[in-house]
Formats: sequence, structure tokens, C-alpha cells
Amino acid sequence: MDTCQLSTQEIERLARVIHPGAWAIEAERPLATLLGSCIAVCLFDPQARVGGINHFMLPNIRRGSNDDVDTLLSGAYAMESLLNALLLRGAKKVRLQAKAFGGGTIINTEGQAMSIGVRNAEFTKEWLAREGIPLLAADFLGPWTRKVLFLPASGDAFCRRMVTNMATAETIAREERSYAETLLRKPPAGERKIELF
Repeated sequence: MDTCQLSTQEIERLARVIHPGAWAIEAERPLATLLGSCIAVCLFDPQARVGGINHFMLPNIRRGSNDDVDTLLSGAYAMESLLNALLLRGAKKVRLQAKAFGGGTIINTEGQAMSIGVRNAEFTKEWLAREGIPLLAADFLGPWTRKVLFLPASGDAFCRRMVTNMATAETIAREERSYAETLLRKPPAGERKIELF
């Protein structure tokens, strides 16, 4: 698929949508996500022409009764998972490049929304710097939600800022809540739990 000649509307129509707590790798198919205070990091290897995107809600894991949920929603897990999957697909760490987006304020309740966005953005910059992966482009913070489109083969990314209105904020909050609730459900009896190590 030659995505170079497509408009952003056509790219969005063809894109695989990535939800909170998820990540994906593609060689050709575009990837898309909608962000509030969450962050999406696009990692790509321009020589291997493979890339991926993640979507995380929290910078780090909190220890408590919902460790599995916190792990899946955390930036630490999302970044390591995406990096390792890219390496398995032939990417080389020394060639990886990044573009990152999000950390906006969608609902400001006693300053918490902004602090989550700021913490997410700081975590992202620190993690990439620690791993030696250059951050080529970023659009963090502000009073916006963002629609991100990513072309893994070329590394091109498009970010559309949208002024947050109540309908957009409710849609994003509902999607994030829905995902978190699916993680809270206990697996059916007899289903084995997978341990991450």
C-alpha cells in the first residue's frame, strides 16, 4: 500500500486504531489513536521500514491490588513492550527514532488532569533519553485532545489538535474507563494467568 499519495482522511480511514493500554506494530498499514492526558509514542526504524505506536495512561506502575491493570496502562510497560516487539521484527535499537504526542488537559478536576499529562510527558522524554532514542518531533501538553496518525514504514506522523469540548472529553474518558474496566474483570475459572517477567 502506497500511503505517500493518500490524504490524511484516507489514511485515517485505513488506519488500525490503538486504544488505551495497547500497542501495535505494522510495516505498511497506518496506525491511529485519540489522546487526552495519555501519551502515544511512535517508534520506527527507517532502514528496516517498520514501526509501531503505543498508548499509555500512566507513567509508572503503582503497587497495589490492581497490579495487572496498572502494568498494562503504564508507560514503562508500553515502552518496553513496543521496543522489544520492534527488535523482534528486525529493527535495530541504534536506528530507532521517536515521535511522541499527548499529555493534554481534557478535564481539569482540582489540577489532577494536568499533572497526569505533565508526568506522562516527562516520563516519555526521560525514557527515550535513557534508551538513547532521539525524539524527532513532539507535541505535548495544552488544552487539547489529539488525533494521531502514524505511517510506520516512513515514520511520518500527523497530529491534529482539537479543542476539548464536553462531548470529546466524555468520549475519551468513556473509552479509557471502558478499557480499565475490562482489565479489572477476573478471568473465567480454569483460565491460566500469565505472569510477566
